[in-house]
Amino acid sequence: MKSVIGNIQKTLLLVVMIFCINGLFAQQLPAVAFNVLKPLEDSLKQASNDMVNPDDEFIFRFKADSFFTRGLVNALKVPYSFYYPFDSLESVSKVYAPDSSFRIFTWEVMKDFTYYRQKGAIQMNTADGSLKLIPLFDASDFTNNPCDSIRGVKNWIGAVYYKLIEKTYNNKKYYTLLGSDGNSSRTRKKWMEVLTFDEKGIPHFGGKYFQYQNDELKPKQPAYRFCLEFKKDAQVRLSYDQTLDRIIFDHLFSEDMTPELRYTLVPYGDYEAFFWKNGIWMHTSTPFDGAKIKNDFVPRSLEKELNKKSAKPLIQSDKKRNQTPPPPDKVNDDNTN
Repeated sequence: MKSVIGNIQKTLLLVVMIFCINGLFAQQLPAVAFNVLKPLEDSLKQASNDMVNPDDEFIFRFKADSFFTRGLVNALKVPYSFYYPFDSLESVSKVYAPDSSFRIFTWEVMKDFTYYRQKGAIQMNTADGSLKLIPLFDASDFTNNPCDSIRGVKNWIGAVYYKLIEKTYNNKKYYTLLGSDGNSSRTRKKWMEVLTFDEKGIPHFGGKYFQYQNDELKPKQPAYRFCLEFKKDAQVRLSYDQTLDRIIFDHLFSEDMTPELRYTLVPYGDYEAFFWKNGIWMHTSTPFDGAKIKNDFVPRSLEKELNKKSAKPLIQSDKKRNQTPPPPDKVNDDNTN
C-alpha cells in the first residue's frame, strides 16, 4: 500500500511540475490529483463511519480511528490536496479559514458513553501544493482548568469544530472556533476560542479575548476560552449569526436550582451573545437590540417584543446558513446541536 501511494505521489509531483512550468496551475485541484484522491477518500469512508459507530466495541472504534488517521495523512500528501473537500467523510468536520490560508479537520472517538477523545489536524494552504500538516493532541484529560491558559498543539483542548470566524484587529488576524465535545455520560460541552498564528506560523489556541462579568455559569475570569457545559440531551445553541455579526448562545438555568451540577443545566428560552470590538469578544445580554429583523434568527421568546418594532412577519429558522465555502468546492458545517 505504501509503495503504491509513494509511486502515485511521485507521478503527481511530476505532473504538478509540468502544470507549474506551463503556467496552467492557479489555485485549483488538477484533474489528475482529483482522480487519485477520489478512491483514497472512498477507502477512508468506511473507517470514518466505524470510528463513530456506538454499536461496535470500543477497540474496533479505536482501530478504525488509527486506520483512518494513517489513510488521511497519506491522502493529504497528494499535491494540492488542500482543494479536495472530502465531502463523503460525514463524521469528520472540515472548517476553512475564510482567507483560505488553512483548514482544520476534527473528529471524535468514543470509548464508551463516559469517555470521548477528540482528534484533529491543521492543514496549511501552501503555494507549491506540498503538505504542511499540524497534528492536534487532545490534553483535556490532563487539566483541571481547561480555560486557564493559552495552549499549543500538544496540549490542545479537544473539540469538533463546526464554525470558524475570521476577524482582524491592528492588522492581525484572529480565527474564532466554535466546537462541540461529547464530554461524559451526563454532560456535553460547547467551546469557543480564538486561534492565532505567530510570526513563525506556529498556532496558539486561546487568550484573553473575552469580556464578561463572572457568574455561576460561565468560566471564571480571566478565561482564555469560553465553555458551555450542560445536560447531555439538551439542545444548546452556540452559533455565529452572520447577519447580526454576533455569536449567539442559550442562556442556561438549572432544572433543580443547583447550577454547580452542570448536568442540570438546560436552555432557559432566552439568549446572550458576544460581539467583536477592538480585538475582544464583548458580552451582551440583549443580543437582538437594533437587529434587522428580516430573515434573521429570532427566538420565540422574543418574537412578541420584536414584532412591535416591525410590521413585517418574523421568520423562525434554525437552519445552517451564511456558510463561507472553501475554493473550489462547498463544504458543509457540522450540526451545531
